[in-house]
Amino acid sequence: MSHVLEAVPEQRRLGPLGARLWRGAALAGAGAIAVSLVLAAATPGGWHRFFFAYLIAFAYVLSLALGALYFVLLHHLTNSGWSVVVRRIAETFAGALPFVAVLGLPLLFGLGALYPWARAGFAAGHANGAYLNVAFFVVRWVVYALVWGLMGTYYLKGSLSQDVSGDASRSLTMRRWSAPAMIAFAVTLSFAAFDLLMSLDPAWFSTIFGVYYFAGAAVGVYALLPLTAFLLQRAGFVRRSITVEHYHDLGKLLFGFIVFWAYIAFSQYMLQWYANLPEETHWFAARQQHGWGWLGLTLVFGHFLLPFAALLSRRPKRNPRVLAAAAAWVLLMHWVDLYWLVMPAGSPESAWPHVIDLTVSVGLVALLLAAAAFVGRDRALVPEGDPRLAESLAFENA
Repeated sequence: MSHVLEAVPEQRRLGPLGARLWRGAALAGAGAIAVSLVLAAATPGGWHRFFFAYLIAFAYVLSLALGALYFVLLHHLTNSGWSVVVRRIAETFAGALPFVAVLGLPLLFGLGALYPWARAGFAAGHANGAYLNVAFFVVRWVVYALVWGLMGTYYLKGSLSQDVSGDASRSLTMRRWSAPAMIAFAVTLSFAAFDLLMSLDPAWFSTIFGVYYFAGAAVGVYALLPLTAFLLQRAGFVRRSITVEHYHDLGKLLFGFIVFWAYIAFSQYMLQWYANLPEETHWFAARQQHGWGWLGLTLVFGHFLLPFAALLSRRPKRNPRVLAAAAAWVLLMHWVDLYWLVMPAGSPESAWPHVIDLTVSVGLVALLLAAAAFVGRDRALVPEGDPRLAESLAFENA
């Protein structure tokens, strides 16, 4: 039976399924956003809630795409061999970054509802007015979008061209650019986190906040990769290329970054709690009242302790079904984390989600999947021209 399976060519392209997938996801995403707009128009205070829900959803899909870009850059920076067969999945999501940047445009219509600094009179009376103003905010985000879009497109096109040419020197060129690209990635992601999320409260600051958002993005991508690989294999694709050994390493990275996220989250809280300065502690005080404290405890258990216990041993990391289930749970908790970061600024008196929060997030996640499916619709699901592909296919954990 094994000889028969080996004789059958492996499906490495989505083919007609790719077109159906991106069109279906785009239709579902547009439908969910349309429902959200109707709910916002028909609900008292609905537009206020809509823009906060949209910010959460945008920060979520952006973190996944940026996490994918981080994975690609790290792969080239470390000259990694084991990860070649899963790199194309990350390249596809990173290649969707230009489209993700377009998804951020609706936030421009809600700047005044979201950010105190975007309202009239703030710049003249606040020390941060030179930085926190609408014109400079837009300029910064154009720069971020260009940097991310260029990096995501460069590495995707470089990998795809190598599929055709088989030119091993492309890997060397991409590796040489990976170090400066990683520096640009770190700087832009940190400032984007300050602008997008931390500036919801212009009186509060945390120098570690960019690292906190990065930790969530890294957890997100190390959950997204095994879940996507599992779903692809269930659909009949790359069943021999991605093995238990690759799932094992992805599981180890997911486990490690769950711990890293918890370490950064605790460090941020502990340092400001210990200093006990009113200009710092008010941000956490708002997240310990009116039900938000319970949501914080949900993150302690759901984002850290439960997945930590689930992935602690070797066996679940080598079981694709169990790892995919754990990854789906972690992706849910990553959304809850962003909800906990954002929504107290918009609804401080109630921690309960609104239906608009869910419909907007479903819409943007569907549109991200549509963009990724469109990018990868007629491309190989593994980098077939990469000189280290054979090493990755034969990879075994020690």
